[in-house]
Amino acid sequence: MPCFPPPGAVTVCEINRDLITAECLSEDGAKDAYGKVLGIVFSPIPFQSDLLLPKSEEGNEQVQEDAEPKSGLTALQSILSESLKWVFPPKDVNLLAELDIQGLSWHQHKHILAFISGPNQISIRDYEDSEGKDPCILISEAQRDIKMIEWRPNGGKTLSVACKGGICIWSASYPGNTPAVRSGIATSLGTISRGSSVRWMLVDFLRCPSGEQVSTISWNPNGRYLASASCESSSFTIWDFAQGLGTPIRRGLGGISMLKWSPTGDYFFTAKFDGTFYLWETNTWTSEPWSSTGGPVKGATWNPDGRMILIAFSESTTLGSVHFASRPPSLDAHLLPVDLPEIASLTGSQGIEKIAWDASGDRLAVAYKGGDDKYNGLVAVYDIRRTPLILASLIGFIRGPGENPKPLGFAFHSKFRQGSLLSVCWSTGWCCTYPLIFRSHLLP
Repeated sequence: MPCFPPPGAVTVCEINRDLITAECLSEDGAKDAYGKVLGIVFSPIPFQSDLLLPKSEEGNEQVQEDAEPKSGLTALQSILSESLKWVFPPKDVNLLAELDIQGLSWHQHKHILAFISGPNQISIRDYEDSEGKDPCILISEAQRDIKMIEWRPNGGKTLSVACKGGICIWSASYPGNTPAVRSGIATSLGTISRGSSVRWMLVDFLRCPSGEQVSTISWNPNGRYLASASCESSSFTIWDFAQGLGTPIRRGLGGISMLKWSPTGDYFFTAKFDGTFYLWETNTWTSEPWSSTGGPVKGATWNPDGRMILIAFSESTTLGSVHFASRPPSLDAHLLPVDLPEIASLTGSQGIEKIAWDASGDRLAVAYKGGDDKYNGLVAVYDIRRTPLILASLIGFIRGPGENPKPLGFAFHSKFRQGSLLSVCWSTGWCCTYPLIFRSHLLP
């Protein structure tokens, strides 16, 4: 039985046209029948956004109100406020929004999507699994207060989850091919599966010495090293995955909100809550500090060759592109502006919330703060050209399903050959996937 998106689930529109809500439309005008591309149907995945509601102090029960439940976005901000409230004085709780929550992750080589579907749980949807009709749910007593997820490169089906006290490592288990479990990990607490022919096992837990909340993680390209950072620590950590051992780097940084390893592994990006960011070369782990007048960093994404990084700031609708002038390990670089004038002129917004750049370097997704009634809560899609400077041209907007949807997070598939494949988790409780088919790849 085909699965169709809920009303209003989709929509990529051309500039100056009304948003389309009745059908999926690629940015080049090709109708992609409800996400069906070359035999694969990327059907929307429902999840219970009310699971993101904060807990009451009495009995650890969900807060019940006579009014409408909070949206997933508001609930997620409440969860962040509880887990990080001691970092900032009460008057600065708005700074919690500077934390980059990577709530979705596509497997590098397969059509497998993982996303945060509750404060303590992960949902995995394998679109290649003909027997699995429902997503698999990953739950463990070790997995609490999830902040970020990321697949391990070149590591088969291995998923890392940043949570309270450390990093959970999950791996797919098949008959006759059970993954190795590090000593001391309670696999019986590992997984609850629904409708999936594949079971998942908790194979490792990279424990932080002080039990702090891990807020951001990033794998190096070959999957040997995993970087992590916490708002509660003065350093970030590089984990040797095979050994399960972590090495602290550069004590005294403090307040790290984001980590991004470059696609080549030669460079490493860190951002702080105070608006400064650092570019590192990974040969000797030396760094150069940078700062911006555009406010704290809200998002960062490397281009495919790892020689440039695109950065978004909370108080600006202009992105920054840092171009390296020389080969690694040189840190000689230049910061150049990338204008997105429509974000201010069309939507009325004055700042960026999130960005994602597809692996081809051709499409950029942007979520922005606020906006007027027509454009509030949409995701803007841009065409990107490198000449070699970055030029961004607005294609259109994506609207989520339900009433007043907000994008909680989004991510591109890195190996989608027919164009770009963007998934968005919406505050209304749907995870939707949008194939953006390039004109050169249209089927006859």
